[in-house]
Amino acid sequence: MMTNFVSQATSPEDQQSLDNMEDGGLVFSVDDALLASGFGKYQWFLLFYAGMGWIAEAMEMMLLSFVGPAVHSEWGLTPGQESMITSVVFVGMMVGAALWGILSDLKGRKYGFFVTSVITFVAGFLSAFSPNYLALVCTRCFVGIGLGGGPVLSSWFLEFIPSANRGFWMVVFQVFWTIGTIIEASLAWIVMPKLGWRLLLGLSSGPSFVLLFFYGIVPESPRYLAMKGRTKDALHILENIALMNKKHLPAGRFVSQLNTELNEIDNIDPLKIEEVHLMNEIKQSNKNLMNRENENGVLSSLYGLFSPNFIKSTLLLWSVFFANAFTYYGLVLLTSELSGEGGNCGQKESLLVTSTDNSLYRDVFISSFGEFPGLVLSAIVVDYIGRKWSMAAMFFSCSVFLLPLIFPQHEAITTLLLFGARLCITGTFTIVYIYAPEVS
Repeated sequence: MMTNFVSQATSPEDQQSLDNMEDGGLVFSVDDALLASGFGKYQWFLLFYAGMGWIAEAMEMMLLSFVGPAVHSEWGLTPGQESMITSVVFVGMMVGAALWGILSDLKGRKYGFFVTSVITFVAGFLSAFSPNYLALVCTRCFVGIGLGGGPVLSSWFLEFIPSANRGFWMVVFQVFWTIGTIIEASLAWIVMPKLGWRLLLGLSSGPSFVLLFFYGIVPESPRYLAMKGRTKDALHILENIALMNKKHLPAGRFVSQLNTELNEIDNIDPLKIEEVHLMNEIKQSNKNLMNRENENGVLSSLYGLFSPNFIKSTLLLWSVFFANAFTYYGLVLLTSELSGEGGNCGQKESLLVTSTDNSLYRDVFISSFGEFPGLVLSAIVVDYIGRKWSMAAMFFSCSVFLLPLIFPQHEAITTLLLFGARLCITGTFTIVYIYAPEVS
């Protein structure tokens, strides 16, 4: 009689039929369970939790438009020193991006975003009390290291979503980033003119604290648990998902993907003794493979990126992500440089320390709203014309909006062009987050 891993949400009739099943009966995987459970109350809670993390990251990044010019004016920094406040954030993100993915594969998705949230909150909050330039640079660098783990949180959320629906929910998830940019622009508009940049830094660390406050009640990814062979823990979470969503798990025994393949081999009727030997060899080979992956999972994953089968996709994704990040964050910084002086990139020493000129806050606020139609447009075209053509069209359109900014423009035209560019680059960023998991 097979071991019976059945959800609490399974009906008594299904329970009785499963009790009568023999080894080699029906099995189901994480994907099967998520598909049967659908998207319900459980995933809505996870969406808002992960969305708070995305809001926190967006707010910390949007600070780059405000803090540098404000500190430049207050502390009399050189242009190079002002730029360093921004640069160290991206240096930290590069370090964090390399570390947190490995950590989440070794210790779990939940542990990975917990560490990143702690670092982001503590460093962000302490940066508000920086006594000098060096302290501010160091704390903002640590903020960047924490922000480098942002994709861990989005990956965690998507691992609770049925495969067929991830594209749509990735677009929905991106809405929280845009909400974060608008909140930060609004907060800066309210706080900066009268209360200064220190309070803005402190308030902007708040969403990271919310993540830590609710951390204890969020679950680990069932996909990760199944991948690590912790099938009982994974099944317990899948049972809770089905129960909260008022659904039933599929009938049968819960297994990981690899175990499913082995089970299918068990179901073959061995008519010849040679087939029995062959099946035993295959099983032993798979067991050895699992052991090697558990021992050297990180190294094998890194080597796999540059294997002949994946090197082209790896370089392609690096290029696309580089272009997206370079353009998007360049636009965020460009907004502060082009605001208030008719497109002239001159120094605006009094802009952020007085309340008489609100052009920067207004322009950042308006350009941030350009991300909403970008999300809607990407949701429409991503399935209609495909991932690659959608990205290509939006990249081209973004360049069309940016080219006129080579020359000085009227302030209204500058704001309109920045709005259009943010619309397009937000669309490409959303699509690449859908495209990357599908080709990796």
